[in-house]
Amino acid sequence: MTEPKVVKSPRSDADSPAESATKSKPVPHPSRLERAAIGKATRKKIALVDLADLSTDDRPAALDLLRSQDASRVPELVPIRYGRMSATAFTFYRGGALVMSSDLAANANTGLNVQLCGDAHINNFGVYASPERRLVFDINDFDETHLGPFEWDVKRMATSVAIAAQLNGFSKKQTRMAVGTSARGYRDAMRALAANGNMAVWYSHLDAAEILLTVRRALDRRRLDSTAALIEKSRGRDSIQAVSKLAEVVDGKLRIAGQPPLITPIEDFLDSHQVEETFDYIRTMIRGYRSTLQWDRRHLLEQFRLVHMARKVVGVGSVGTRSWLLLFEGIDGSDPLVLQAKEAQASVLERFAGKSRFKHQGQRVVHGQQFMQATSDIFLGWQSARAIDGKSHDFYVRQLRDGKGSMDPVGMLPDGLGLYGRICGETLARAHARSGDRIAISSYLGGSTKFEDAITEYALAYADVNARDYATLTEAIARGEISAIKDM
Repeated sequence: MTEPKVVKSPRSDADSPAESATKSKPVPHPSRLERAAIGKATRKKIALVDLADLSTDDRPAALDLLRSQDASRVPELVPIRYGRMSATAFTFYRGGALVMSSDLAANANTGLNVQLCGDAHINNFGVYASPERRLVFDINDFDETHLGPFEWDVKRMATSVAIAAQLNGFSKKQTRMAVGTSARGYRDAMRALAANGNMAVWYSHLDAAEILLTVRRALDRRRLDSTAALIEKSRGRDSIQAVSKLAEVVDGKLRIAGQPPLITPIEDFLDSHQVEETFDYIRTMIRGYRSTLQWDRRHLLEQFRLVHMARKVVGVGSVGTRSWLLLFEGIDGSDPLVLQAKEAQASVLERFAGKSRFKHQGQRVVHGQQFMQATSDIFLGWQSARAIDGKSHDFYVRQLRDGKGSMDPVGMLPDGLGLYGRICGETLARAHARSGDRIAISSYLGGSTKFEDAITEYALAYADVNARDYATLTEAIARGEISAIKDM
């Protein structure tokens, strides 16, 4: 197997506020002019047109990179991952964050570091419920979050637009327009944020109602109705709705119903001794996890009692990592809470951008999410647990389905995908502005269309690379070299 080339992004004392906060020396406070000068100096080293560069010489084989992740996953679930990735070029892209990270690292980067999502394809944007029970639009997946150059997230987002556009049968002109609009959304938003004060940037967010208003101005009634339906559907997603979908009453007790192999109650794959042992380590994990929450939220959680659990298959790229559905009861059976404990492994970016400052991978995910999101789940926390395999695994915990919903870009019309891509680009800029130097990044991006032009060229070229890698996977499955379980 060919090892991926490691290219670490440059770091500086001002990499990010969180980085500086962990150091004892004084935090630098450069002026606006000094920060803008950093962006202009960066443009002399890495011109905007250079962002279009895509080196594919001596790249590691995509399948070798994907297989390198298999060893740390639940073996019987790995074929489901490959089955999901083999559905379309877009699902392959969703599961191939490590592959693209390797390719991104092969080119020079700006060194303008931010807290990256690490997997910023447009299916990882959507609506969810804030603690105030408002629906907001934001990034909603942070398994790969890591410090790194801002353009890596932008390129991953823009390429996902290109792949979706191609699957939708768009013309080359329509595809370029949709991709360019998403990158333009990022640039416009970052330049606007650069003019704002720190508190204004920190509090900025996109309300779901604002999305509906934006869509109303741009789309016809049929597509507007589908967007409104998504928002209304998301409003009803909470623990009670989750229990109605996932649970059943057995002998008078609330239990998670089986939907194997995607949801498997603990009693269905472990013997009685292992069930009790697993309950013990999960209870121990929960006690430790509570200490990572705010005091008031810890008090709230302590009013709930764990009554059942099940293993859950999640996502596309995450399939095979350990994930538990945890069913709690409050006052009675009509007062449920469903949490998801999801294993956090090292970010795919760690091989290329250096080790995370957090030793605990769950803590890395939680801090990255809280850094990038305008508002986060009240029960978002982390802890380790020693499983029945004798090994300790890092987890992060959050509510299941707390108002979450997302739009599928595959099937959108050109104007709809362009608009949605722009909204995602604006949202990504807000997330980056919270951790990175928004003034330096804005200065680097400039006022011309050179940035979105370069990102578009990169995205279209990488969509072709992704298509070839996808074909390699489907051919390997057809030859029986890779086991895949489809339609799961």
